[in-house]
Amino acid sequence: MHVLLAPTVRYAALLVAAPFAGATTAEDLPAFRARVREFNRTMEASTTTGKPQAIQTKQCTSPSDDMKKQNEMLTKGGCKFSPVDRAGNTYSYSAACDLQGASGTSKSELAFESDSAYVIRIESNLGGAPSREVLRATRVGDCRP
Repeated sequence: MHVLLAPTVRYAALLVAAPFAGATTAEDLPAFRARVREFNRTMEASTTTGKPQAIQTKQCTSPSDDMKKQNEMLTKGGCKFSPVDRAGNTYSYSAACDLQGASGTSKSELAFESDSAYVIRIESNLGGAPSREVLRATRVGDCRP
């Protein structure tokens, strides 16, 4: 998925590009199998004007595998993650990153509904420019071989 966004929004989106970028181990968060999922993402940044940006995508993906790959990439890039804190079906974590000469933080909260649906709320700040994002993921089918 490639979307043209302001640099600050792109950076904030990178902090949370994968559904679970802040997880430290696979056991910290619920497990998801590969399925076709619809992702509805709404982003608001203080550097943009007008209404929030909404992006909808549909793809066959395993959020658990995506989490692991994204976490490895961001860790190599200079991000440090907090341990995942769980309260019932809600998982919280944060990240502090220095990527491409820019510093930023991100706080994420995942509400696990089932292995077919979850919602993530993210608050990020890059150099004093706050942003918010909500990602709703819903299973809509099985992956085709």
